[in-house]
Amino acid sequence: MITLTINGLEATVDEGTTVLEAARFLGLPIPTLCHMEGLSPYGACRLCVVEIGEGPKAKIVSSCTYPAQDGLRVRTSSARVVRARKMVLELLLASCPQSKTIQDLASFHNVRQQRFRQEHDDCILCGLCVRMCEEQMMAKAIGFRGRGQTRSIGTPFDVRSEACRLCGGCMYVCPACQLRCTYTEPDKAVCGGCANLSPPCVDIESFDDMMCYMSPCVACETAAH
Repeated sequence: MITLTINGLEATVDEGTTVLEAARFLGLPIPTLCHMEGLSPYGACRLCVVEIGEGPKAKIVSSCTYPAQDGLRVRTSSARVVRARKMVLELLLASCPQSKTIQDLASFHNVRQQRFRQEHDDCILCGLCVRMCEEQMMAKAIGFRGRGQTRSIGTPFDVRSEACRLCGGCMYVCPACQLRCTYTEPDKAVCGGCANLSPPCVDIESFDDMMCYMSPCVACETAAH
């Protein structure tokens, strides 16, 4: 068994458990996009980043791929982590601005602008469809091609795969193929229609090591009623 500390709470988990799984075992929310139960961890979206270690040696890692270790100290909502997640969400919004999944994540994390050149519903290369096709459908009909800016997903040689059974599993898990946000003006990168109220109990300027990670926030739920 492995014992680690997450947000000041001690957790004992089995060997081979990831930091994400350990945090969820404690009921601590960590946002994910490329992670899905039943599929192998991939660490592509970087939304699940957490801060490990202390002092100047503390670093940001993806919790879905980082293994839990004895004595590891983890912070899931430090100011550094929150800034990193917001940057990732801005980049995702630039690639796929009309994805309701991404829009809802952006609203939940108080992202109100997107500062990067906006694309129009491009693939975000989360790899969910590739892993779904290979690991759950046992087909391997699609995969990654190329590297860097030319990286894409498709069938070998762009020829329809005979292994594809047209099950629709790839579209079912794809954030870009799911529900669409209803905004229609390309210059408005963040819809904000589903935006949450700002937490009344947290002064973000006064917190560095730990932000509010309660979900739902007790104070916010009380204020809403």
